[in-house]
Amino acid sequence: MDETARIARKLSALAELGLERVEDYGVASDAVRVDRRTHKVTGGRPAMGTYVSISALARSRERAEEAIGSAFQEMDRLVKLLNRFDGASAVTYLNQQGRLRDAAPEVSTVIERSLHYHEICAGAFDISVKPLLDLFQKDPSGATAGEPGRRELAAALELVGSRDIEMTGRTIGFKKAGMGITLDGIAKGYIVDRMAAVLSKHRVTDYLINAGGDIRAAGRKEKRQPWTVAVQDPAKSGDFPDVVHLRDACVATSGSYEIYFDRERLFHHLVSSRTGRSPDLNTSVSIIAPTTMAADALATSVFVMEPHEAVGFVESLPRCECLIIDKDGCQRRSSGWRSARHLSGDEAWS
Repeated sequence: MDETARIARKLSALAELGLERVEDYGVASDAVRVDRRTHKVTGGRPAMGTYVSISALARSRERAEEAIGSAFQEMDRLVKLLNRFDGASAVTYLNQQGRLRDAAPEVSTVIERSLHYHEICAGAFDISVKPLLDLFQKDPSGATAGEPGRRELAAALELVGSRDIEMTGRTIGFKKAGMGITLDGIAKGYIVDRMAAVLSKHRVTDYLINAGGDIRAAGRKEKRQPWTVAVQDPAKSGDFPDVVHLRDACVATSGSYEIYFDRERLFHHLVSSRTGRSPDLNTSVSIIAPTTMAADALATSVFVMEPHEAVGFVESLPRCECLIIDKDGCQRRSSGWRSARHLSGDEAWS
């Protein structure tokens, strides 16, 4: 990793949450020839509260570089629409006004899919939890608000419920004043999928996009091997819980280890729309799914479920698998989860 990328990675750690903007230091890129006909180009920079990188293989270095640049442009365009921290975004306008007319197709798509996951996950996925997150949001000085009182929590819970989000044509509105949405649990996955579509449009078919654990892989890496992805260790002991091979598949991980709002580490960025509190049964959930948006939304949903119920739920979904690590470090896998540690070199999810 060159110095620009190293600095960018450190800066990305300063981001607060979700899609919050971090300063743009440009795309740090590197290119190598992997054989006589193929170049591997890697580019990355801080974005969406994390570090986003793309590795792409193509016969033309210029084609790969152009594709990566266009993918990051698409990312920037979508972040401006979906970022609740951007005062000029469509989501911010909706949260402030309670109604958004002539919504961009991308905004409507993400909210419509959010309501879909809310339904199939029996309410475990809920974009209307913003009033709860606001209780823990840091003030401008960096101090946390502390644990909310019962009355504050009850008042915020009254404003939570995706059933009170209305979509009529291109108009999106809230039934209750004071409601708000956060797309932090789904937008990043959606944006990764759109970035992948841009790469494909540029005839780049072998690539891996990694947006802070929301990962989409297509084709193969050098030497025609599948892409290898390690599941992040919640304990940060340096020992990865598992490794998977991906080819034309996606994985996303949600964990309580990512962002805490209090020194005691009791309240984190994943909250239950039922209780208003942060679940403490799991520390990490990884989901394999056909799209990154699905993996992102399902990882968020499964995290707030009971572990024994969550595995059965994931197994009921087509082409989805899960690895759940509970607070005691015990691992639960769906029956179709395939660890790369037990596969031959070229076997992978596809």
